[in-house]
Amino acid sequence: MTTAHIPTVIGTPFAGGFYAGTVRIEGALHALIVAPKAEGQHEAARWNGSTDEVTGALSYNDGLANTKAMAADGSKLAQWALELNIGGFSDWYLPSLDELEILYRNLKPTEEKNYCWARSGINLHADEPTAPYTPDFPMQTTAKAFRSGGAEAFDPAWHWSSTQHAAHGSCAWMQDFSNGSQHDGRKGSEYRARAVRRIAIQ
Repeated sequence: MTTAHIPTVIGTPFAGGFYAGTVRIEGALHALIVAPKAEGQHEAARWNGSTDEVTGALSYNDGLANTKAMAADGSKLAQWALELNIGGFSDWYLPSLDELEILYRNLKPTEEKNYCWARSGINLHADEPTAPYTPDFPMQTTAKAFRSGGAEAFDPAWHWSSTQHAAHGSCAWMQDFSNGSQHDGRKGSEYRARAVRRIAIQ
């Protein structure tokens, strides 16, 4: 697909969901598409049912590879994502940490100040690598449907990524959609998830 076919406005309905930005995977640029909330959000659930390390789920940008590894290891959350068929597309998956960060950066639902400590906001796989958040950037999204109260708005709560913590195999990364905080959580804890898919841009 050429860039001429990719929307330029965040939140535009596109390819089964909504255009959410771009991410680099293995050096190639991809359009990131977030699933409709009604069909592609999973209520609070475990990352998986084990605290054991999952081989192959350490990527910060390749959520599809992570999700397949999780599913093969028995994660019901990952299996749910891979079994989705939305808008005629069946290649949905759980976003990696850096994909999830792009969703927050571009589709932030709230007007809250951003969390500005630790790694929150650093994204080496964004189209242009990004620095930590400031209190006022990113701002609330301009996409009305994704603002608080909108039909597609992310709940202002923690969301799982598919990225396992490299130093602590019993934990995985997550992002708070109220203020952007990124933190690791125990895999047996229950948090929301929102599926995505991607399209390579040539």
